[in-house]
Amino acid sequence: MRTVIFAINTSLDGYCDHTLFNPSEEVHAYFTNLMAEVDLVFYGRIMYQLMFPFWAEVAQNQTGSADEIRFAQRLTAIDKVVVSRSLDKLENHTRIVRSHPAEELLKLKQQTGKKIAVDSISLLPELLAAGLIDEFHLVVHPVLVGKGRRLMDNSSLPEKLPLRLMDTLVFKSGGVALHYVKP
Repeated sequence: MRTVIFAINTSLDGYCDHTLFNPSEEVHAYFTNLMAEVDLVFYGRIMYQLMFPFWAEVAQNQTGSADEIRFAQRLTAIDKVVVSRSLDKLENHTRIVRSHPAEELLKLKQQTGKKIAVDSISLLPELLAAGLIDEFHLVVHPVLVGKGRRLMDNSSLPEKLPLRLMDTLVFKSGGVALHYVKP
C-alpha cells in the first residue's frame, strides 16, 4: 500500500496562506527533494488554483531561482488529481474527481507506485477522519502573520491524533521542517 503524505508551509501562528510569507531557497530545495518520492499529488480546488498556473509558468519560462525552477519542473511533471465540482478543464497530467475524495484517495493508495502527496487544507479533516494520511511534513516559518487560512479550525478534527516525530531540519532562515508519522 502506498504512503500518503501531507506537506505544507505554515507560519508560527498556524496560518498556511502562501501569499503572506515567502519560503527560502532552502525550503524550495526541501520540498523538491520531498517530491522526488512522490508520483501523485491529490489537490483540493483552492490549493490547485493557488499552485497552478503559477508553477507551470515558472517551469515553462524558466523564471525564478534555480531551486524554484527545479521545484516547478518536478511539480508540473507529477500526475495530479483535483477534487472539484466546478473546474472543467485542467492541464496535462491532471484529472478531476467530482465527489467522494476519501474513497478516491483510498483507491489510489491501494495501487502500486510512489508516495501520494495531499495538498488541500479543506480536504484534510475528511482524509484524517478516514485514516488516510500516514505522514506529515510541516515547514514552520519564523513569522507571525495573524491572518489567512489555518491548518485546522477548532471543529475540524473529530478526535485527537497522536503523532511520532521522525525528523527535524532547521533552515538558515530560521524555519524548521518537522516530519511526523502516525504511530
